[in-house]
Amino acid sequence: MASEAAAGIGGRLVGPDVEFDGASFDTRSIQPGQLFVPIVAERNGHDFIGAAYDSGAALHLSSEPDPFRRDHTAIEVNDTADALMRLAGWARQRSSARVVGVTGSVGKTSTKDLIAAACAASLRTTANERSFNNEQGLPITMLNAPDDTEVLVLEMGMRGFGQITELCEIARPEIGVVTTVGHSHTEMVGGIEGVARAKAELVAALPASGVAILNADDERVAAMARNTGASVLTFGTTGDVRISELTLDQLARPRFRLDTPWGDSRVELELSGEHMAMNAAAAIAVAGSLGVELDAAVAALSTATISGMRMEMTELPSGAIVVDDTYNANPTSMAAALDALVAMSATRRFAILGLMGELDDPGEGHRDVARKAEALGVQLVATGTELYGVRPTDDPVGQIGELGAGDVVLVKASRSAGLERVVAQLLG
Repeated sequence: MASEAAAGIGGRLVGPDVEFDGASFDTRSIQPGQLFVPIVAERNGHDFIGAAYDSGAALHLSSEPDPFRRDHTAIEVNDTADALMRLAGWARQRSSARVVGVTGSVGKTSTKDLIAAACAASLRTTANERSFNNEQGLPITMLNAPDDTEVLVLEMGMRGFGQITELCEIARPEIGVVTTVGHSHTEMVGGIEGVARAKAELVAALPASGVAILNADDERVAAMARNTGASVLTFGTTGDVRISELTLDQLARPRFRLDTPWGDSRVELELSGEHMAMNAAAAIAVAGSLGVELDAAVAALSTATISGMRMEMTELPSGAIVVDDTYNANPTSMAAALDALVAMSATRRFAILGLMGELDDPGEGHRDVARKAEALGVQLVATGTELYGVRPTDDPVGQIGELGAGDVVLVKASRSAGLERVVAQLLG
Protein backbone atom coordinates (compact mmCIF):
# COMPACT_ATOMS: atom_id res chain seq x y z
CA MET A 1 0.00 0.00 0.00
CA ALA A 2 1.09 3.57 -0.64
CA SER A 3 0.78 4.43 3.05
CA GLU A 4 3.19 1.65 4.03
CA ALA A 5 5.71 2.76 1.40
CA ALA A 6 5.45 6.38 2.53
CA ALA A 7 6.06 5.40 6.14
CA GLY A 8 8.93 3.13 5.11
CA ILE A 9 10.84 5.94 3.41
CA GLY A 10 9.80 8.85 5.61
CA GLY A 11 7.60 10.45 2.97
CA ARG A 12 4.18 12.10 3.29
CA LEU A 13 1.16 10.51 1.65
CA VAL A 14 -1.00 12.97 -0.27
CA GLY A 15 -4.36 11.70 -1.49
CA PRO A 16 -6.09 8.34 -1.07
CA ASP A 17 -4.22 5.22 -0.04
CA VAL A 18 -3.78 2.94 -3.06
CA GLU A 19 -2.09 -0.34 -3.91
CA PHE A 20 0.76 -0.40 -6.37
CA ASP A 21 2.93 -3.07 -7.96
CA GLY A 22 6.42 -2.04 -9.00
CA ALA A 23 7.90 1.24 -10.13
CA SER A 24 9.33 3.02 -13.16
CA PHE A 25 11.08 6.31 -13.92
CA ASP A 26 10.35 6.03 -17.67
CA THR A 27 6.90 6.83 -19.02
CA ARG A 28 7.72 4.84 -22.16
CA SER A 29 7.89 1.59 -20.22
CA ILE A 30 5.73 2.17 -17.15
CA GLN A 31 3.08 -0.47 -16.58
CA PRO A 32 -0.45 0.02 -15.23
CA GLY A 33 -0.50 -0.01 -11.44
CA GLN A 34 3.11 1.06 -10.98
CA LEU A 35 4.60 3.95 -9.04
CA PHE A 36 6.08 6.69 -11.21
CA VAL A 37 9.38 8.14 -10.00
CA PRO A 38 10.09 11.54 -11.62
CA ILE A 39 13.88 11.82 -11.62
CA VAL A 40 15.21 15.38 -11.73
CA ALA A 41 18.24 15.47 -14.04
CA GLU A 42 18.84 17.11 -17.43
CA ARG A 43 15.09 16.87 -17.80
CA ASN A 44 12.70 17.24 -14.89
CA GLY A 45 10.67 14.07 -14.52
CA HIS A 46 7.86 16.03 -12.88
CA ASP A 47 7.05 17.30 -16.37
CA PHE A 48 6.06 13.76 -17.35
CA ILE A 49 3.75 12.87 -14.46
CA GLY A 50 0.72 13.38 -16.66
CA ALA A 51 2.09 11.01 -19.27
CA ALA A 52 2.69 8.44 -16.54
CA TYR A 53 -0.94 8.59 -15.48
CA ASP A 54 -2.03 8.34 -19.11
CA SER A 55 -0.15 5.01 -19.16
CA GLY A 56 -1.86 3.75 -16.02
CA ALA A 57 0.39 4.80 -13.14
CA ALA A 58 -1.20 4.27 -9.72
CA LEU A 59 0.66 7.05 -7.92
CA HIS A 60 3.82 9.12 -8.07
CA LEU A 61 6.66 10.44 -5.99
CA SER A 62 7.00 14.20 -5.87
CA SER A 63 9.62 16.60 -4.58
CA GLU A 64 8.00 19.81 -5.84
CA PRO A 65 4.46 21.16 -6.20
CA ASP A 66 2.55 19.53 -9.03
CA PRO A 67 -1.11 19.75 -10.09
CA PHE A 68 -1.58 15.97 -10.18
CA ARG A 69 -1.75 15.74 -6.39
CA ARG A 70 -5.31 17.09 -6.52
CA ASP A 71 -6.75 14.08 -8.36
CA HIS A 72 -4.17 11.36 -7.76
CA THR A 73 -2.01 9.89 -5.03
CA ALA A 74 1.48 11.19 -4.36
CA ILE A 75 4.23 10.48 -1.86
CA GLU A 76 5.94 13.75 -1.04
CA VAL A 77 9.71 13.47 -0.53
CA ASN A 78 12.67 15.82 -0.47
CA ASP A 79 14.52 14.14 -3.33
CA THR A 80 12.93 11.60 -5.69
CA ALA A 81 16.19 9.85 -6.65
CA ASP A 82 17.13 9.37 -3.00
CA ALA A 83 13.59 8.23 -2.23
CA LEU A 84 13.82 5.61 -4.98
CA MET A 85 16.88 4.11 -3.30
CA ARG A 86 15.21 4.17 0.11
CA LEU A 87 12.07 2.62 -1.35
CA ALA A 88 14.13 -0.29 -2.71
CA GLY A 89 15.72 -0.70 0.71
CA TRP A 90 12.24 -0.83 2.24
CA ALA A 91 11.23 -3.49 -0.29
CA ARG A 92 14.37 -5.51 0.47
CA GLN A 93 13.41 -5.68 4.14
CA ARG A 94 10.10 -7.25 3.14
CA SER A 95 11.66 -9.80 0.76
CA SER A 96 13.00 -13.26 1.56
CA ALA A 97 14.90 -13.50 -1.75
CA ARG A 98 18.57 -14.39 -1.66
CA VAL A 99 20.48 -11.58 -3.34
CA VAL A 100 23.50 -12.08 -5.59
CA GLY A 101 25.60 -8.99 -6.39
CA VAL A 102 27.73 -9.02 -9.55
CA THR A 103 30.43 -6.54 -10.50
CA GLY A 104 33.62 -6.38 -12.54
CA SER A 105 35.31 -4.39 -15.28
CA VAL A 106 34.45 -6.90 -18.00
CA GLY A 107 31.69 -9.46 -18.31
CA LYS A 108 29.40 -8.44 -15.47
CA THR A 109 26.27 -8.20 -17.61
CA SER A 110 26.93 -11.49 -19.40
CA THR A 111 27.80 -13.14 -16.08
CA LYS A 112 24.62 -11.73 -14.52
CA ASP A 113 22.60 -13.20 -17.39
CA LEU A 114 24.28 -16.61 -17.08
CA ILE A 115 23.84 -16.65 -13.29
CA ALA A 116 20.14 -15.95 -13.77
CA ALA A 117 19.86 -18.75 -16.31
CA ALA A 118 21.68 -21.27 -14.12
CA CYS A 119 19.72 -20.41 -10.98
CA ALA A 120 16.40 -20.42 -12.84
CA ALA A 121 16.92 -24.13 -13.52
CA SER A 122 15.33 -24.79 -10.12
CA LEU A 123 14.74 -21.46 -8.35
CA ARG A 124 12.41 -18.54 -9.15
CA THR A 125 14.94 -15.98 -10.31
CA THR A 126 14.85 -12.28 -11.20
CA ALA A 127 17.73 -10.19 -12.58
CA ASN A 128 18.39 -6.66 -13.87
CA GLU A 129 17.20 -6.01 -17.39
CA ARG A 130 20.09 -5.24 -19.73
CA SER A 131 22.56 -3.10 -17.72
CA PHE A 132 20.21 -1.53 -15.18
CA ASN A 133 23.06 -1.49 -12.68
CA ASN A 134 23.20 2.02 -11.21
CA GLU A 135 21.40 3.97 -8.49
CA GLN A 136 18.29 4.17 -10.68
CA GLY A 137 18.21 0.86 -12.54
CA LEU A 138 19.11 -1.38 -9.59
CA PRO A 139 16.35 -0.16 -7.24
CA ILE A 140 13.82 -0.41 -10.08
CA THR A 141 14.87 -4.04 -10.55
CA MET A 142 14.37 -4.69 -6.85
CA LEU A 143 10.95 -3.02 -6.76
CA ASN A 144 9.75 -4.89 -9.84
CA ALA A 145 10.86 -8.34 -8.66
CA PRO A 146 7.85 -10.66 -8.23
CA ASP A 147 6.87 -11.32 -4.64
CA ASP A 148 7.75 -15.01 -4.98
CA THR A 149 11.31 -14.36 -6.19
CA GLU A 150 13.76 -16.77 -4.55
CA VAL A 151 16.97 -15.45 -6.11
CA LEU A 152 17.55 -11.82 -7.08
CA VAL A 153 20.63 -11.29 -9.27
CA LEU A 154 21.80 -7.68 -9.26
CA GLU A 155 24.53 -6.32 -11.49
CA MET A 156 26.31 -3.42 -9.79
CA GLY A 157 28.15 -0.78 -11.79
CA MET A 158 30.36 2.02 -10.60
CA ARG A 159 31.92 5.22 -11.86
CA GLY A 160 33.59 6.20 -8.60
CA PHE A 161 34.34 5.20 -5.03
CA GLY A 162 31.46 4.50 -2.69
CA GLN A 163 28.89 3.79 -5.37
CA ILE A 164 28.89 0.00 -4.98
CA THR A 165 28.76 0.44 -1.20
CA GLU A 166 25.60 2.54 -1.60
CA LEU A 167 24.01 -0.13 -3.80
CA CYS A 168 24.93 -2.84 -1.30
CA GLU A 169 23.36 -0.88 1.55
CA ILE A 170 19.93 -1.26 -0.07
CA ALA A 171 20.43 -4.64 -1.80
CA ARG A 172 22.20 -6.41 1.10
CA PRO A 173 23.70 -9.21 -1.03
CA GLU A 174 24.69 -12.48 0.59
CA ILE A 175 26.65 -13.64 -2.46
CA GLY A 176 29.07 -11.36 -4.28
CA VAL A 177 30.70 -12.11 -7.64
CA VAL A 178 33.67 -10.18 -9.02
CA THR A 179 34.53 -11.05 -12.63
CA THR A 180 37.64 -9.01 -13.45
CA VAL A 181 39.52 -5.84 -12.68
CA GLY A 182 40.52 -4.02 -15.85
CA HIS A 183 41.05 -0.58 -17.37
CA SER A 184 37.44 0.57 -17.10
CA HIS A 185 36.44 3.95 -15.60
CA THR A 186 40.09 4.41 -14.61
CA GLU A 187 39.75 8.15 -15.16
CA MET A 188 37.25 8.24 -12.28
CA VAL A 189 39.30 6.31 -9.72
CA GLY A 190 42.92 7.11 -10.53
CA GLY A 191 43.96 3.96 -12.38
CA ILE A 192 43.52 0.22 -12.23
CA GLU A 193 44.31 -0.08 -8.52
CA GLY A 194 41.48 2.34 -7.88
CA VAL A 195 39.19 0.12 -9.96
CA ALA A 196 40.16 -2.84 -7.76
CA ARG A 197 39.43 -0.83 -4.62
CA ALA A 198 36.03 0.26 -5.90
CA LYS A 199 35.03 -3.25 -7.02
CA ALA A 200 36.11 -4.71 -3.68
CA GLU A 201 33.34 -2.73 -2.00
CA LEU A 202 30.95 -5.55 -2.98
CA VAL A 203 33.07 -8.17 -1.25
CA ALA A 204 33.49 -6.00 1.84
CA ALA A 205 29.70 -5.61 2.14
CA LEU A 206 28.99 -9.35 2.40
CA PRO A 207 27.90 -10.80 5.73
CA ALA A 208 30.05 -13.40 7.48
CA SER A 209 27.43 -15.98 6.47
CA GLY A 210 27.78 -15.02 2.80
CA VAL A 211 29.96 -16.20 -0.08
CA ALA A 212 32.47 -14.18 -2.11
CA ILE A 213 32.89 -15.72 -5.58
CA LEU A 214 36.17 -14.52 -7.05
CA ASN A 215 38.11 -14.96 -10.29
CA ALA A 216 41.19 -16.97 -9.36
CA ASP A 217 42.92 -16.02 -12.64
CA ASP A 218 42.85 -12.28 -11.87
CA GLU A 219 45.31 -11.49 -9.10
CA ARG A 220 43.54 -8.27 -8.11
CA VAL A 221 40.23 -10.08 -7.80
CA ALA A 222 41.71 -13.06 -5.97
CA ALA A 223 43.31 -10.65 -3.46
CA MET A 224 39.84 -9.41 -2.50
CA ALA A 225 39.53 -12.48 -0.29
CA ARG A 226 41.31 -10.34 2.28
CA ASN A 227 38.44 -7.82 2.21
CA THR A 228 35.72 -10.08 3.53
CA GLY A 229 34.73 -12.26 6.46
CA ALA A 230 32.50 -14.31 4.15
CA SER A 231 33.44 -17.71 2.76
CA VAL A 232 35.41 -17.56 -0.48
CA LEU A 233 34.79 -19.67 -3.57
CA THR A 234 37.04 -19.20 -6.61
CA PHE A 235 36.59 -19.93 -10.30
CA GLY A 236 38.84 -19.96 -13.36
CA THR A 237 41.50 -22.20 -14.88
CA THR A 238 42.53 -22.68 -11.28
CA GLY A 239 40.31 -22.53 -8.21
CA ASP A 240 37.32 -24.32 -6.77
CA VAL A 241 35.24 -24.22 -9.96
CA ARG A 242 37.88 -25.08 -12.53
CA ILE A 243 37.88 -24.84 -16.32
CA SER A 244 39.97 -27.31 -18.34
CA GLU A 245 40.10 -28.87 -21.82
CA LEU A 246 38.81 -25.62 -23.32
CA THR A 247 38.27 -25.51 -27.08
CA LEU A 248 36.40 -23.13 -29.39
CA ASP A 249 34.30 -24.09 -32.39
CA GLN A 250 34.23 -22.24 -35.71
CA LEU A 251 32.13 -19.46 -34.17
CA ALA A 252 34.46 -19.20 -31.14
CA ARG A 253 31.88 -20.84 -28.86
CA PRO A 254 33.50 -22.48 -25.81
CA ARG A 255 33.41 -26.20 -25.06
CA PHE A 256 35.11 -27.21 -21.83
CA ARG A 257 35.21 -29.41 -18.75
CA LEU A 258 34.18 -27.96 -15.41
CA ASP A 259 35.29 -29.48 -12.11
CA THR A 260 33.36 -28.20 -9.10
CA PRO A 261 32.74 -29.01 -5.44
CA TRP A 262 29.44 -30.56 -6.65
CA GLY A 263 30.89 -32.81 -9.36
CA ASP A 264 32.21 -32.40 -12.88
CA SER A 265 30.52 -31.78 -16.20
CA ARG A 266 31.09 -30.93 -19.85
CA VAL A 267 29.80 -27.49 -20.83
CA GLU A 268 28.93 -26.24 -24.32
CA LEU A 269 27.82 -22.63 -24.76
CA GLU A 270 25.99 -20.96 -27.62
CA LEU A 271 27.86 -17.72 -26.87
CA SER A 272 31.05 -16.64 -28.60
CA GLY A 273 34.34 -15.79 -26.91
CA GLU A 274 36.74 -17.73 -24.73
CA HIS A 275 35.95 -15.33 -21.90
CA MET A 276 32.37 -16.67 -21.82
CA ALA A 277 33.75 -19.84 -20.22
CA MET A 278 34.88 -17.77 -17.24
CA ASN A 279 31.45 -16.15 -17.01
CA ALA A 280 29.81 -19.57 -17.10
CA ALA A 281 32.13 -20.87 -14.37
CA ALA A 282 31.10 -17.96 -12.16
CA ALA A 283 27.45 -18.77 -12.85
CA ILE A 284 27.93 -22.40 -11.84
CA ALA A 285 29.69 -21.27 -8.66
CA VAL A 286 26.65 -19.17 -7.73
CA ALA A 287 24.12 -21.83 -8.66
CA GLY A 288 26.00 -24.49 -6.70
CA SER A 289 26.23 -22.22 -3.68
CA LEU A 290 22.44 -21.85 -3.80
CA GLY A 291 21.81 -25.58 -4.04
CA VAL A 292 21.02 -25.88 -7.75
CA GLU A 293 22.00 -29.30 -9.07
CA LEU A 294 25.04 -29.18 -11.35
CA ASP A 295 23.45 -31.05 -14.26
CA ALA A 296 20.42 -28.75 -14.23
CA ALA A 297 22.56 -25.61 -14.14
CA VAL A 298 24.81 -26.82 -16.96
CA ALA A 299 21.80 -27.75 -19.10
CA ALA A 300 20.38 -24.26 -18.59
CA LEU A 301 23.67 -22.66 -19.64
CA SER A 302 23.77 -24.71 -22.85
CA THR A 303 20.82 -22.73 -24.22
CA ALA A 304 21.34 -19.46 -22.36
CA THR A 305 21.33 -16.12 -24.13
CA ILE A 306 22.69 -12.79 -22.93
CA SER A 307 21.75 -9.14 -23.24
CA GLY A 308 22.02 -7.64 -26.71
CA MET A 309 24.98 -5.76 -28.19
CA ARG A 310 27.42 -8.14 -26.47
CA MET A 311 29.19 -10.48 -28.91
CA GLU A 312 25.88 -10.69 -30.76
CA MET A 313 26.40 -12.47 -34.09
CA THR A 314 24.39 -12.06 -37.27
CA GLU A 315 25.07 -13.80 -40.58
CA LEU A 316 24.42 -11.59 -43.59
CA PRO A 317 22.79 -12.94 -46.78
CA SER A 318 26.26 -12.76 -48.34
CA GLY A 319 27.59 -15.23 -45.77
CA ALA A 320 29.64 -12.61 -43.88
CA ILE A 321 29.25 -12.44 -40.11
CA VAL A 322 28.79 -9.25 -38.09
CA VAL A 323 29.72 -9.30 -34.39
CA ASP A 324 27.88 -6.57 -32.48
CA ASP A 325 29.80 -5.83 -29.27
CA THR A 326 28.89 -2.16 -29.18
CA TYR A 327 27.40 -1.84 -25.71
CA ASN A 328 30.67 -0.83 -24.07
CA ALA A 329 34.43 -1.12 -24.32
CA ASN A 330 37.67 -0.82 -22.43
CA PRO A 331 41.13 -2.19 -23.24
CA THR A 332 40.45 -5.48 -21.42
CA SER A 333 37.16 -6.18 -23.17
CA MET A 334 38.65 -5.06 -26.51
CA ALA A 335 41.41 -7.66 -26.13
CA ALA A 336 38.86 -10.38 -25.34
CA ALA A 337 36.73 -9.43 -28.36
CA LEU A 338 39.75 -9.44 -30.70
CA ASP A 339 40.79 -12.86 -29.39
CA ALA A 340 37.29 -14.14 -30.10
CA LEU A 341 37.39 -12.65 -33.59
CA VAL A 342 40.64 -14.44 -34.39
CA ALA A 343 39.29 -17.73 -33.01
CA MET A 344 36.45 -17.68 -35.53
CA SER A 345 36.79 -19.50 -38.82
CA ALA A 346 37.34 -16.72 -41.37
CA THR A 347 39.48 -15.61 -44.29
CA ARG A 348 39.26 -11.87 -43.56
CA ARG A 349 38.75 -10.24 -40.19
CA PHE A 350 37.85 -6.58 -39.66
CA ALA A 351 37.46 -4.61 -36.44
CA ILE A 352 35.52 -1.34 -36.66
CA LEU A 353 36.52 0.34 -33.42
CA GLY A 354 35.45 3.60 -31.83
CA LEU A 355 36.38 5.57 -28.75
CA MET A 356 36.93 3.93 -25.38
CA GLY A 357 35.85 6.47 -22.78
CA GLU A 358 36.84 7.25 -19.20
CA LEU A 359 40.43 5.94 -19.37
CA ASP A 360 43.13 7.49 -17.21
CA ASP A 361 45.61 7.12 -20.14
CA PRO A 362 43.45 7.09 -23.28
CA GLY A 363 46.37 7.36 -25.69
CA GLU A 364 48.17 4.27 -24.41
CA GLY A 365 44.93 2.33 -23.98
CA HIS A 366 43.92 2.81 -27.61
CA ARG A 367 47.44 2.17 -28.91
CA ASP A 368 47.57 -1.12 -26.97
CA VAL A 369 44.42 -2.25 -28.74
CA ALA A 370 45.81 -1.20 -32.13
CA ARG A 371 49.03 -3.14 -31.49
CA LYS A 372 47.06 -6.24 -30.54
CA ALA A 373 44.90 -6.01 -33.65
CA GLU A 374 48.02 -5.73 -35.81
CA ALA A 375 49.68 -8.68 -34.09
CA LEU A 376 46.58 -10.81 -34.63
CA GLY A 377 46.28 -9.90 -38.29
CA VAL A 378 42.98 -8.04 -37.84
CA GLN A 379 42.30 -5.09 -40.15
CA LEU A 380 41.51 -2.18 -37.81
CA VAL A 381 39.11 0.47 -39.08
CA ALA A 382 38.91 3.41 -36.68
CA THR A 383 35.94 5.74 -36.55
CA GLY A 384 35.33 8.80 -34.42
CA THR A 385 38.82 8.94 -32.88
CA GLU A 386 42.46 9.24 -33.92
CA LEU A 387 43.71 7.59 -30.73
CA TYR A 388 44.30 4.22 -32.39
CA GLY A 389 47.05 5.77 -34.45
CA VAL A 390 45.30 5.17 -37.77
CA ARG A 391 43.35 7.71 -39.79
CA PRO A 392 39.67 7.50 -38.75
CA THR A 393 36.87 7.35 -41.25
CA ASP A 394 33.31 8.61 -41.14
CA ASP A 395 32.30 5.74 -43.44
CA PRO A 396 33.77 2.54 -41.98
CA VAL A 397 31.34 0.31 -43.87
CA GLY A 398 32.30 1.92 -47.15
CA GLN A 399 35.99 1.59 -46.35
CA ILE A 400 35.66 -2.16 -45.78
CA GLY A 401 33.82 -2.63 -49.04
CA GLU A 402 31.81 -5.61 -50.20
CA LEU A 403 31.61 -8.49 -47.76
CA GLY A 404 31.12 -12.17 -48.50
CA ALA A 405 31.46 -15.65 -47.09
CA GLY A 406 34.55 -15.95 -44.92
CA ASP A 407 34.45 -12.32 -43.78
CA VAL A 408 33.89 -11.44 -40.13
CA VAL A 409 33.41 -7.87 -38.86
CA LEU A 410 33.64 -6.91 -35.19
CA VAL A 411 32.08 -3.57 -34.19
CA LYS A 412 33.00 -2.28 -30.74
CA ALA A 413 33.37 0.96 -28.76
CA SER A 414 32.18 2.60 -25.59
CA ARG A 415 28.44 3.13 -25.42
CA SER A 416 28.83 6.89 -25.93
CA ALA A 417 30.25 6.30 -29.42
CA GLY A 418 26.92 4.96 -30.64
CA LEU A 419 28.40 2.41 -33.05
CA GLU A 420 25.12 0.47 -33.13
CA ARG A 421 24.42 2.73 -36.11
CA VAL A 422 27.34 1.05 -37.92
CA VAL A 423 25.90 -2.36 -37.09
CA ALA A 424 22.54 -1.25 -38.47
CA GLN A 425 24.25 -0.13 -41.67
CA LEU A 426 26.07 -3.45 -42.01
CA LEU A 427 22.85 -5.37 -41.48
CA GLY A 428 21.15 -3.25 -44.12
